[in-house]
Amino acid sequence: MALKVGIVGMRGIGNTHAAAHVQDPLSELVAVCDLVKERAEAGGAKHGVPAYGSLKEMLAAHPEIDIVDVCTGGFENGSWHFEPVMEALEAGKHVLVEKPISNNIEEARQMVAKAAEKDLYLGCNLNHYFTEPAERARQYMDEGQVGELVYCLHKMGFNGGEATYAPSNASRSKGFPYFHLKAFLAHPFSVMRYFCGDITHVQAFVDRPGFRRAAGDGMLSIASIHVRFANGGVGYLLSQRGDATYGLGGWWSFEVAGTRGTFCIENCVEKCTFWPAPKPGQAGNAAAMSGGGAGGIEVLDTGIKDFGATFPRRIHAFLEDVTNGVPRDMLRASGRDALATLEYTWAVIESYEQGGILVRPNPLPPIHGDARVLLD
Repeated sequence: MALKVGIVGMRGIGNTHAAAHVQDPLSELVAVCDLVKERAEAGGAKHGVPAYGSLKEMLAAHPEIDIVDVCTGGFENGSWHFEPVMEALEAGKHVLVEKPISNNIEEARQMVAKAAEKDLYLGCNLNHYFTEPAERARQYMDEGQVGELVYCLHKMGFNGGEATYAPSNASRSKGFPYFHLKAFLAHPFSVMRYFCGDITHVQAFVDRPGFRRAAGDGMLSIASIHVRFANGGVGYLLSQRGDATYGLGGWWSFEVAGTRGTFCIENCVEKCTFWPAPKPGQAGNAAAMSGGGAGGIEVLDTGIKDFGATFPRRIHAFLEDVTNGVPRDMLRASGRDALATLEYTWAVIESYEQGGILVRPNPLPPIHGDARVLLD
């Protein structure tokens, strides 16, 4: 039986989620709501469901709802997540929330704690690793073809430069120097953690270019972040918001190198390339290694160019996990996972504010495990 879903927030992202639910056999979209009446009604008409002016009204009219999908935004893209998430959890509903889980670390911690208290699923739309290239890359790791982690390199942001820059007057970003960090780092940190594990140390250098300064734009749009993982590997993240144009790999590239092989995902949905480590007799032979001359290179080119393809895949994974009743600790892209990305973001901010010092992120809530499913 399909899970019954109600959506909160019917701007662009809400309509994107609604379209995915309508097409998914595991989901039945039953209602939408928005504090702006006209938006709610337009969304309801578009997707063929009743529309309401608040979450309270929607839940009162549809107590059968299983999942509340929170697609609100707010300041720094996350200030309107806390109230509807907490209200839905209090009502006994599972929740999928847009990223970042919040723009406030204390609120994010409370949301994760409330889901655990209520024994409900709390997922986040960390959709960048719900792709075919990411699945292939994960397969390389699971099969031991990458080996022990040595490093990862991640570039993610927006292409641009001086000629394309225009100051933003959007209320959600204007006057918030950490907008880019809070609104955007959730995605790259989620990818790094998914493939490489928990981050234990963060050092960051953050700034903005001269053309932003001249325009009076206080947004810190360039982030250079060095991290250490719990397994001893190291990583580097570069994220910038249209201040320059990325070269090789495009706007989104993620490279992981281990003792047995290396993979690189390009443009999130498009390509995954794998290079095996050299065999005996090939190491140090520049001619053999040039351009992957050692052989064994594998390339997955999906032909997909539309980043929007990630939304139905990620939403389906959440529906699949809830339908299958997976242990809460095994939920993919969970609230705890989203909290991790925000803890790392807070560490970035602290490192920047303290002149680039090394910061240890706040520990995550412990995983207790489900006694009903744990094996001896």
